[in-house]
Amino acid sequence: MLSIVKSIALNGLDGYVVNVQVDVSAGIPSWEIVGLPDTSIKESKERVKTAIKNVVNESLSKKIVVNLAPADIKKEGSFLDLPIAIGVLKSIGKINNDNLEDVAFVGELSLDGEVNGVYGILPICIEAKKLGIKKLIIPNKNLNEASIVDEIQIYGADNLYDVVEFLNGTKALKQEKRDWKSLLYDEDKYDIDFSDVKGQENAKRGLEIAAAGGHNCLMIGSPGSGKTMLANRIPTILPELTFEEALEITKIHSIAGELDSQNPIITKRPFRSPHHTISSSALIGGGRIPNPGEISLSHFGVLFLDELPEFNKHTLEQLRGPLEDNKVTISRVNAKITYPSKFMLIASMNPCPCGYYGSNIKDCTCSREAITKYMSQISGPLLDRIDIQIEVQNVEYKKLESNDKIETSSEIRKRVNEARKIQLERYKDEGIFSNSELTPKMIKKYCKLDINSKMILEKAFNKLGLSARAYNRILKVARTIADLDKSKDIQTGHIAEAIQYRSLDKKYF
Repeated sequence: MLSIVKSIALNGLDGYVVNVQVDVSAGIPSWEIVGLPDTSIKESKERVKTAIKNVVNESLSKKIVVNLAPADIKKEGSFLDLPIAIGVLKSIGKINNDNLEDVAFVGELSLDGEVNGVYGILPICIEAKKLGIKKLIIPNKNLNEASIVDEIQIYGADNLYDVVEFLNGTKALKQEKRDWKSLLYDEDKYDIDFSDVKGQENAKRGLEIAAAGGHNCLMIGSPGSGKTMLANRIPTILPELTFEEALEITKIHSIAGELDSQNPIITKRPFRSPHHTISSSALIGGGRIPNPGEISLSHFGVLFLDELPEFNKHTLEQLRGPLEDNKVTISRVNAKITYPSKFMLIASMNPCPCGYYGSNIKDCTCSREAITKYMSQISGPLLDRIDIQIEVQNVEYKKLESNDKIETSSEIRKRVNEARKIQLERYKDEGIFSNSELTPKMIKKYCKLDINSKMILEKAFNKLGLSARAYNRILKVARTIADLDKSKDIQTGHIAEAIQYRSLDKKYF
């Protein structure tokens, strides 16, 4: 007898229906799974066979063929265990419910019939709703994560027996709905604050501009000057997440299996800080069926690369495309998947191998050749994609001892939010949200300069030997500085301050 059961699979963040077609017939006992299954799915026949034997006391001494349609897409993972088992049980008459057209199943089975949790359940539930599925039966362990999805009936099951009884109408399964939107506006999300940082007014100003316009930023300074401390606090001044942004971030983290089971929605902007030994595939994403990398896990948040020159140069070059396109496309033999990667790149580095070139507290011991070799780890094209360069000096003792009032993150965030609102209103018909996303055509439209500003920029361009991309970066940053000042036009002071954040080009490179 033939039976068809639905499941939902993911291709990146997009979902598609998998029709699990099961045919059970008389003949030499065998079990075949076709439809481009990977090894974990091929192994499911042993898990399913044993689970059915232990749950309904049925020995499957029959010829069983399972087809996973569409058959031209590679399937990976153990999430098809439950739908395969339901298909087999329906074919042998253990399930008498013929109304499964709008029902989908997702879950891994243990040998005793327990339904285990799977990764990516949130995007699966969201895509199931888009695809017209009315009911979705998932592992009970994933129900908390799925509880934020509305307009679809989602049921949690602990074991295969409960699912069979539910489909036969003799038992109810657990449902759960929660309103997670209120969690996004919790004022006590962070236990760190910019008021913890004494001194570094220039660096704080640069980071405020970066947050206000979504700009990438590089901090250069000696060891102990506070670069990492400053970077860790950047999420505290970024605009609050919208619910839609939180959902998209959570979908990516769900696929990567990085969600907290107790709080399965991301309520803070991500802050990822990978070690400099990270591989290209871990940074960009990869695998036989590509999983999201650090740049996608930083989506709508911050990717912090500490000690930038220590990263493999080839790995750093992989960032150039995603920084421009806000997405990354990973091609493999079995799949081509695109993940979003709209993040702020915040990087820090020493000015030389010993760390004290240009320092106000200690003399540098490096040769010119050593400094040049050290700096050459960062290519010009990558540096051009970093809008703001900040020189971070060591803090003087009297500032550390000072009791002067220091601005809090909430005070800085208020200005950042006001600047972002100006940008949202200005670009509402352009399809962008911040100054960092301006295209060359948009720059001509929204970053017009007066005569004096043009003269200042021309002198800086010629003196610093800037590239055309760096020229555009200066205009974007100047536009953000003007927005922080609530100025409609870019003034000479704005362009002069923006140029200041490219001055390291000449000094170090």
